[in-house]
Amino acid sequence: MLDLLDTRVGLKAGQTVVVDRGMAFDDNLAELKSRKLHYVVASRQSERDTWLAEFEDLCGFEEVLRLPSPRNPFQKKSQIKVKLKRREEGTYVLCISSERKEKDRAIREKQEARLQAALKKLEARVKQGRLVKPTKIGEAIGRLKERYPRVARYYEITHDTQTKECTWTLDQEKHHTAEQLDGSYLLKTDRTDLSAEDIWHIYSLLTRAEEAFRSMKSPLAERPIFHQLERRVETHIFLCVLAYHLLVAIEKTRRDKGVHTSWGTVRDLLKTHQVATIALPADRGAVLRIRKGTVPEPEHKELYTLLDVPERLIRPKKIWTQSPSQIVTKKISTN
Repeated sequence: MLDLLDTRVGLKAGQTVVVDRGMAFDDNLAELKSRKLHYVVASRQSERDTWLAEFEDLCGFEEVLRLPSPRNPFQKKSQIKVKLKRREEGTYVLCISSERKEKDRAIREKQEARLQAALKKLEARVKQGRLVKPTKIGEAIGRLKERYPRVARYYEITHDTQTKECTWTLDQEKHHTAEQLDGSYLLKTDRTDLSAEDIWHIYSLLTRAEEAFRSMKSPLAERPIFHQLERRVETHIFLCVLAYHLLVAIEKTRRDKGVHTSWGTVRDLLKTHQVATIALPADRGAVLRIRKGTVPEPEHKELYTLLDVPERLIRPKKIWTQSPSQIVTKKISTN
């Protein structure tokens, strides 16, 4: 992929590459460093878990200023808080998103329920004498901590060899802190000249690319592809990419003129300006079909003015056709 980027746009030493979490492996980051490139990446879940203790102090978080659209002052932006930690190996930023809180809370509660179920099974094995040796019990506890690192760190798990009891207690303070950290994710970079907010803004550019893929797969219907011939598949993808370029051009043109609305808003607005076909029955079974655009509303005209496109969708077209009954009558009389 780096070779492909170099061929297309030319990668130069000192540039920063934004890497998706799914490719955040040490060998991939080492490859970037070997090419004298910087990186910004979202750490994998396992790495984030090892850093949670560093961020349990809720002090030091800064809110990223996210202004609503100038044309929509009531727009609600998700709240983003960031906190910076610098280490010898690089810079780490813990981000907390209000949108991700519910998702993370559900995952945490599910893991906690599984951990408690596993602890009860371990308790039963110890009580029934199926697990006796302290070393084996310690290994079983260690495996549970490895399996559920996200929630096991909030539990103090102990074993009494005399009473043959395995007990656990919840650290309420740490558990409360974990609840506060729901919706968090860890970013890291080898750059040391950026603030926490700068790093977050750079990484958020990746969501734009992801949004592009979603747009092409759903509204532009790139997938599924039902064509059987390769050239038709290539044509299908080409048209989808061309449509996406048009989509981005519309958004950028409006943004350059101070209108910060997404393509989805533009699409919803344009739904009400349509092309209609009016069918008018005439004498002798003929039908006059008039194809024309509806009259644009003021908001449509404003949009077309910003995009510098004409208000009239198509030129009116008149087509005369025969009714099905008339066509059948002619055929019968001919025969």
